[in-house]
Formats: sequence, structure tokens, C-alpha cells
Amino acid sequence: MKKILVLCTGNSCRSQIAEGYLRYFANGKAEIYSAGMKTHGVNPKAVAIMKEDGIDISQHTSNNIDEYYNIDFDFVITVCDNAKENCPFFPSKAKRFHQNFPDPAPATGTENEILNEFRIVQQMIKGYCEKFILEYL
Repeated sequence: MKKILVLCTGNSCRSQIAEGYLRYFANGKAEIYSAGMKTHGVNPKAVAIMKEDGIDISQHTSNNIDEYYNIDFDFVITVCDNAKENCPFFPSKAKRFHQNFPDPAPATGTENEILNEFRIVQQMIKGYCEKFILEYL
């Protein structure tokens, strides 16, 4: 079974959304992990917008990249430029992919305006994940 790791800066939003969609689209055909260079906890707004789309990420945890050094990944996907630039070397055959998604976490405005920023990024990530699974699994 293929193993996929999604990396981001804090493993709180973009990588959590990607993990949720990759799991959904892979439908049990891959093991999906996500991690960050640091751990910031799972963003409640990411949980909320994923729930709107029928995907429950409320039990996800924010993990540090150090937890996964012993796993031989097939694919490593960085979802922000910071993670790509600071991603540690993985002693594996992992094929690397990169797609920089905007970070919705610093969005300001009304609650609805902030959630709309999250939804915009969510839809970008959803499309990327669906295409990734179709191409590589």
C-alpha cells in the first residue's frame, strides 16, 4: 500500500485539509499522514469547513515531522513554500510534490468572511487531492 505524507508549516490547516481529502479520494488504497515543521494544533475552522463537505477531521492530531522519519513514504507533498524550503531530507524513495496554497488562518473580517477564505483554499486543495489520487494511485 502506498504511503503519502502531506507537509506544512504547523500541521493545523492546509495539511489537515489535504490529509482529509487524500483519505477520502484514496478510499482505503493508501496510508495518508500529515505533519508540520512545528505543531500548532488542528484549526477549528478547518474542521468546520471540512464537516460542511461531509469529511470529519475532528479526530486528526497535529504531528511533527520528526514522528515520521522511520516511515518509508512513496510520496511527500508540501502544501506551502515554507515547508518545501525547510523540508528535511527523507532517506527514502519518496517522490516529492509541491503546491503552495494560501494560508487562510490569518484571514480577518466577520466570521463568515473568514470562513469564506477557508472555503476558497479548501476547494483548491480538494481539486489538487482528487487529481493527485487519480494520477498516482
